[in-house]
Amino acid sequence: MRKTSLTSSRRDLFRLAGASALALIASRSLAATREGDLRGAIDAVEYKTTPGAADRKSVGLQKMIDQAAAENVPVFLPPGTYKVSNLVLPENTRITGVPGASRIIYTGDGHLFSADNIKRVELSNIAIDGQNRWLGDYAGALLQFTGVDEVMIDNCEIGGSRKHALQLERCGGRIERSRISGAGQSGIYAVESDGLSITGNEVFDCGNGGILVHRWKKAADSSVVSGNRVYRIKANDGGTGQNGNGINIFRADNVMVANNHISDCAFTAIRANSASDVQITGNQCRRSGETAIYVEFEFVGAVVSNNIVDGAANGISIANFDQGGRLASVTGNVVRNLTLKGPYEHEVGFGIGIAAEADTLVTGNIIEGAPRWGMQLGWGPYLRNLVVTGNIIRKAPVGCAVSVAEDAGTAVITDNVFQETSGGAVLGFEWDKKVSGELAATDSSRYPQLTIERNRIS
Repeated sequence: MRKTSLTSSRRDLFRLAGASALALIASRSLAATREGDLRGAIDAVEYKTTPGAADRKSVGLQKMIDQAAAENVPVFLPPGTYKVSNLVLPENTRITGVPGASRIIYTGDGHLFSADNIKRVELSNIAIDGQNRWLGDYAGALLQFTGVDEVMIDNCEIGGSRKHALQLERCGGRIERSRISGAGQSGIYAVESDGLSITGNEVFDCGNGGILVHRWKKAADSSVVSGNRVYRIKANDGGTGQNGNGINIFRADNVMVANNHISDCAFTAIRANSASDVQITGNQCRRSGETAIYVEFEFVGAVVSNNIVDGAANGISIANFDQGGRLASVTGNVVRNLTLKGPYEHEVGFGIGIAAEADTLVTGNIIEGAPRWGMQLGWGPYLRNLVVTGNIIRKAPVGCAVSVAEDAGTAVITDNVFQETSGGAVLGFEWDKKVSGELAATDSSRYPQLTIERNRIS
């Protein structure tokens, strides 16, 4: 395409002004009439990378990306379909298009986008389709970024990846307002992140996970996962919890999971495994196949508050004191409509509202419709320093099952309301065996480690 003086003038303006890519594109015609020396964003048409063009080796688009990055200007993809593969994104890559109209189709042969050890990459307003095509053994995802200080993905659609849709390793930045679906593994897999924000996205119909925030070794991660909608997450590779989770935090400390809407996950809506100082607040968790909210294994410090659990095998579990899991606050949650049916055989069974083991406050929660136990306090000797107060438990065969096995520690159970707990409000258990009568209305001095007072039974 012949370069005109008008095209040249547009580029100069944008280089000098330093305005954002979207603002520049929107103002091209107006700016061209006002300035005598203007230049604009690099347009795909200039490099003969037109929609539908035969460019299997992606030479045209790669050249355009390299040129735009060198000039520190954005690439603009006009509406249409671009069939490409194996693109490497250099420093300062910015690719934008027309939302819902600029489509990039992966043609196979390895990967679609990758970037390694650079400062910044930005993708916005484009739709990306992996077509479930083969990905190379070296590629963990359709889009793979490693060691990028700021990955900025905004208002994109990413679908049809045979593996993860988006994989980030040792990255920071923001993934926001995007629609991610149909991944064979997970929608977003972030490992060893540095303050990553994953906000306002829709992640659905993925084979093994929704949003995964992991680390190779336990350490501070400081990611924020908020305002996302995650649904229809399967567990195609099976297991007892490593797959099938809407949001999964693993070995990543100081992570906030807030105000997400998660539904129809094969296992857990929100699962924090060996994740210390995790905050799980204000989430909607609906129709989980296993435990809706799970905080387990080697964690110290967790806040689980103001969540709604409607439909699950178990509601909320704070578990694995035997592995060092302890120190939590479980407050202000609503748990209802649980089931005895889970995805595998469990030693206790399913149908438990809230379970906790060590150094945990459980207060101000409402549990209704737990078909086994409203609460499980401890398991065998794994009980220490539980305070359970001010909760409402309705429609459960046993309101509260507290461990009185040998070496079980202290629990305070006070000022709770139990209604329609036909088998008992507070009962002592040794593992899964009931060994006491009603403790809430009679003398519990047989168990001096327990304080059971001022509970109301109706």
